Amino acid sequence: MDAHVKLFRLLAIATLFSRTAVSAQAQDPQHVVSITDLNKDVSRQALTRRSDEEAVRSLLSSEQGQKALKSAHLNYERVDKAVGQLSDEDLAKLAQRSRQAQTDFAAGRISNGAIIVIVAVVAATIILVTVFVQLNHS
Repeated sequence: MDAHVKLFRLLAIATLFSRTAVSAQAQDPQHVVSITDLNKDVSRQALTRRSDEEAVRSLLSSEQGQKALKSAHLNYERVDKAVGQLSDEDLAKLAQRSRQAQTDFAAGRISNGAIIVIVAVVAATIILVTVFVQLNHS
């Protein structure tokens, strides 16, 4: 075989390998998540959780919330502690309902009696979810 042909084949193979290596290197950054991005996600999740806890606790500690807890014979401290044990998903759902109930009550769309029932249901849900989770972990 001619030396030129051998050299050409060798260069072609080298070119293919170098393109494959460059292509693989170009794809690597897409799969890497920086520590900064991870920290931002964790911070965002923590802020969301804190906001959701505040929404639920705000409803429970309101005048109507206290009346509802009393009428349902539920201890605020026990319910408050249970709020911290909820999963992010369950907490987000209850926070959304809590915010909506407070907004509706403030706008006059629901009565004092209805908000008390809503709070009692939210509190009972919190207790039941945490009891269920504890039973599943046992």
